Amino acid sequence: MNSWDNLASLRDSIPILAPGHVWLTGAGPGDPGLLTLDALAGLAQANVVVHDALVDRRVLAMAGPQARLEFAGKRGGKPSATQADISKRLIDLARGGYRVLRLKGGDPCVFGRGGDEAIALAAVGVPYRVIPGITSGLVALAAASIPATLRGVNQAVIFATGQSGTDGDGVDWTALARTGQPIVLYMAMRNLEAIAGALMRGGLAPSTPAAVIASATTADERMVVSTLREVAAKVRQAGFGPPAIIAIGDNVAVRTRLFGCEAAVPSEVSR
Repeated sequence: MNSWDNLASLRDSIPILAPGHVWLTGAGPGDPGLLTLDALAGLAQANVVVHDALVDRRVLAMAGPQARLEFAGKRGGKPSATQADISKRLIDLARGGYRVLRLKGGDPCVFGRGGDEAIALAAVGVPYRVIPGITSGLVALAAASIPATLRGVNQAVIFATGQSGTDGDGVDWTALARTGQPIVLYMAMRNLEAIAGALMRGGLAPSTPAAVIASATTADERMVVSTLREVAAKVRQAGFGPPAIIAIGDNVAVRTRLFGCEAAVPSEVSR
């Protein structure tokens, strides 16, 4: 039984990636076990897989033998393709009659520019479909035994990009601090110290628990658990770099009640 037969046995019908169509697809945070069946169907059918830097090589290895892999990664602070170039490439490939899988780490529409690409495709009439993926902001917390929500602890969870580090530069950190709800940060490693300072100035206690989970669900997964006041210094000492998810809030403290009960937890570097 081949991979296509396996897919067919798991679903009533397999979605068809037609020639000239583009699937904007989430690859999840890394572990191939977290890939969706529809994403796997896309990998099996695609002629061209246009992938980001954060798509795990084990996921890329699931592409069919007919598929050509094209790298289109965007990494902060490093030379990379512009979004306009990537969108144009998707359009050109679709117009060339290819079955195009645009593969992104996590979910394509959670800080993944999937919406930008969908708009570009729709504007020129290229058929597309969004295949959701499991966003790293949820998976990283779960893998670290940190509940994203917990009765009696929080009534909401905030996802924010950390590419801007100060109030008035994209995110109103003071407003987020005043909610009292846990904050999950994407792409915040370069600005972590500035963000922590802005949150404390906004009223969040310096003792607020904080965790940084690097390379979640991969063999390189590591974690720092600290406080809002000290987390940036701890991360520097540990030598962490992106990709990483940062969780700030009282739900992080729940981990101490759960740690050791899971079959596998990330290696904790420093408290």
